[in-house]
Amino acid sequence: MSDHRPSAMFIADAVGLDFLNSVATPAGTQVDWIADGDGLLAWLEQAELVSAEVLEKLRAEAMPGEMDHVAAQARSLREWFRGFVDEWKGRPLRSEVVRDLEPLNQLLARDEQFVQVVAGGPEGSNGLELRTERRWRTPESLLLPIGQALSAVVSQEDFTNIKACQGPTCTLLFADRTRGRARRWCTMAICGNRAKQEAHRNRAKTPR
Repeated sequence: MSDHRPSAMFIADAVGLDFLNSVATPAGTQVDWIADGDGLLAWLEQAELVSAEVLEKLRAEAMPGEMDHVAAQARSLREWFRGFVDEWKGRPLRSEVVRDLEPLNQLLARDEQFVQVVAGGPEGSNGLELRTERRWRTPESLLLPIGQALSAVVSQEDFTNIKACQGPTCTLLFADRTRGRARRWCTMAICGNRAKQEAHRNRAKTPR
């Protein structure tokens, strides 16, 4: 495991946008959380897209270098989808964009999900529920839950509320769910505080 990376950032209120934020400059130096296979596995676990059990199974079965190859595919998918989001963020999507989403639909068509009846369910029910499972045949199947998260962004998010952090060097994106849609920063702890400190310094320099 690549232990030089800090914990991944999940600030976007949409996992598909958090995937775009898996490369960022939170402290002035770029960090890519999926720069290699180990990073991809760690990010998927932190995002709760794949269970630790499945990740360990696929890691054990992978050929040398195979996970790094899948990570490279994930980065290509990330940059393709970033281009789409950058083009449309801040304005409503139109149905014609489905033509531009063909790479995503091709990925989703590879999925092997199925449902199972299992014990569980809410209190007061008969104790049974349907649970969606997935056949994890190869390491490349790790791209499928990412594709599902991206499809949720384009089908469920209002793109007029997708914003980029206003920090001058920040690259993070988020879905603004605040009242009045007034969110400006990735987090107040990072860029929000930097902006406050800069404003304070500017006020101190201004002659009275």
